[in-house]
Amino acid sequence: MHFQLLKQINLRAIALSAIGAAMLGVGPTAKAQPTSQNVSQSCSPENGLVFLCDAIKPEDMKHIAGTRFIVTSGFSTGAGLKLVDTRKPGFHAWFVGAPDQIALDRVRYPDCATPPDPGLFNARGLSLRKTGRRTFTLHVVNHGGREAIEIFQIAVPDRGAEPQLRWRGCLRMPPGIVGNAVATYRDQTVLVSVLTQPGTTITDFERGQTTGGIFERAPGETTFKMIAGTGLPGNNGLETLRDDRGFVTVGFGLRAIAYFARGATGGPEAIIAAPGFMPDNVHWVGKRLLAAGMNTDEPACGGKRQIVDGVADTMLCPRGWKVAHLDLRRRRFQIIATGRRNTAFNGVSQAVIVKRTLWLGSYQANRIAFLPMTPARPNWNCSVKSGETAGSIC
Repeated sequence: MHFQLLKQINLRAIALSAIGAAMLGVGPTAKAQPTSQNVSQSCSPENGLVFLCDAIKPEDMKHIAGTRFIVTSGFSTGAGLKLVDTRKPGFHAWFVGAPDQIALDRVRYPDCATPPDPGLFNARGLSLRKTGRRTFTLHVVNHGGREAIEIFQIAVPDRGAEPQLRWRGCLRMPPGIVGNAVATYRDQTVLVSVLTQPGTTITDFERGQTTGGIFERAPGETTFKMIAGTGLPGNNGLETLRDDRGFVTVGFGLRAIAYFARGATGGPEAIIAAPGFMPDNVHWVGKRLLAAGMNTDEPACGGKRQIVDGVADTMLCPRGWKVAHLDLRRRRFQIIATGRRNTAFNGVSQAVIVKRTLWLGSYQANRIAFLPMTPARPNWNCSVKSGETAGSIC
């Protein structure tokens, strides 16, 4: 494949221009809650990134196709779900437990009689599947009040209108099992990745030991069961293939993504090492699988992640980041965006592209980040070369 050298761009100038444009249209969406937070001078750009602040730990995010909206998780007690307006950059708390947001389907989801408590809702991984012309099903890994997969229906009333959210039920995780990421097949089978099973630790998977696995629950079944052969050092991000013939999952301790065939129990078909970064989440963005994560080797943090006194470094030291397209057929990654270490935004975990803008989530930060892309549309046949300056974008 032919690769083009990316042009260097001054992202700080672009970011300042973008924030100025956003300020001209500042204000929440028509139905925004009082908690809405928009771009402001108190939330200044840094190293090319513009921020929406007070979005606590937006670990995962999904674009609601055909709209200008993104749904993000909040990996902290009470952070719940946020709805992000990408046109007039801002967000508001989405699930607030209002009566019109609750429509329990007891037949399909019998595990929970009540919705998650908004004050406890701790949302981690997300999976979004289109189910109709203007409807979607959203699966959310929840740690707040219960370990469960919460299921929501999203309806888009008409073009330009804010999507409506309704909780339909939950699927509880087995006792002692903590979910990380979630994905679904078309037949409504749900998959959940588990980073560390009982008796294992983050330090274990940093040493290369198998700690996690993929759990599966088909329609009509009463519990999740681990799929034999799916354990990796730190099963993290998760996504099913478009044809439902398998799935990919991040092995965080491997700095790689593994591909598994559906129904197989003999281990992965392939393990694809990530070039210079630690993939966290992996999702379809249009027709491409995108993975995002922190740089593997960050000189300012002492290089690679270390185990000190028998405990893995918590990686609170800010690291640079990368976003890459995973070409599963060719078994390789293409880096499409990079960024320098950012004191205001560490722990990059997910990326989505909406129109001409790259949006980034983080499992550590108290904000969402975004920046314009050049050219106007991503060129999937180009690649950021190793060593290029921060802010290179495809």
